[in-house]
Amino acid sequence: MTKKKSAAKATKADRPPAGVAHCNPDAPATAEERPLPPAVSDRPIEEKSPAEWAYERLIIYIQNFEEQLDNEHEVAMGFTGGEVGVLRIEGLGYFDPDIVTFYGSDEGGLQTQLIQHVSQLNVMLRALPKDIDNPEPNRIGFRLAAVMDKTG
Repeated sequence: MTKKKSAAKATKADRPPAGVAHCNPDAPATAEERPLPPAVSDRPIEEKSPAEWAYERLIIYIQNFEEQLDNEHEVAMGFTGGEVGVLRIEGLGYFDPDIVTFYGSDEGGLQTQLIQHVSQLNVMLRALPKDIDNPEPNRIGFRLAAVMDKTG
């Protein structure tokens, strides 16, 4: 019988394969280069559904993207395969075993929801100007990470 490693003893070799290459050696760190948060690394991937695993990684990507934004921009996502525009990300969820859901509003402020099967997941993160009525930009990545820490 093999003994499982605890999350505290996990090493870089224990994380799933990930990599990135940049033409600019001074580019900011990417999500693939950062250590996984304990809420993500505390359970083996084999124990997670494709939806949960996609949800966790999306949170990491969103948080990393937001860390590179100035105070005049917020994260949004563009859709592929159609002329449907972008969604200002206000929430993210998953429904095991294979659905990821994005909640938010479109460029006109209308409530928008995207329900995506993980096999079709294709997300483009975009920086949109923040809502002029709010003094601070909305940083959903940090709230998502806090929820993941509580449930992970």
